[in-house]
Amino acid sequence: MRLTSFVLAARLEKVAALANERLAVMGAGRYLLEHTDDRAARGARSGLGLRVLDQWTGRVRDTATLSGGESFMASLALALGLADAVRDEAGGLDLGTLFVDEGFGSLDDDSLEQVVSVLDGLREGGRAVGVVSHVADLRARIGHQVVVTKGTAGSDVEVRAGDAAPAA
Repeated sequence: MRLTSFVLAARLEKVAALANERLAVMGAGRYLLEHTDDRAARGARSGLGLRVLDQWTGRVRDTATLSGGESFMASLALALGLADAVRDEAGGLDLGTLFVDEGFGSLDDDSLEQVVSVLDGLREGGRAVGVVSHVADLRARIGHQVVVTKGTAGSDVEVRAGDAAPAA
């Protein structure tokens, strides 16, 4: 393993540990992300891999075996873990804004609820969270919206400020 890969692997381990805190909430404690320094396909150098420990089965799985919704939650958890790692290394400086673009359509109702609760927690903690989504149930829960409507003469933008519909 190259020295640069070694250093990045140590950081990836920290990001994965922080991501697991979020993934535990979103995935009901089923999955843990683990760093692996296994060689990549065809013997290529690696050291920066991730795998998933499925705590329901006790088996380690490749991240490629996650469903669309599970992959979305793992990706979101990693993004949040990276933001937490940056904050820790920057002396507590928060990344105050997070944008999440799509993926919500791949979530079942329970998973959507868990993901939204994590995003609400970020918002309540002082972060601005922007969500790009075509999922009607999600849009109904978001009070402040920028709605873009396409038309033959271009796009129209409308800002809606108000309370979101109460969670079911």
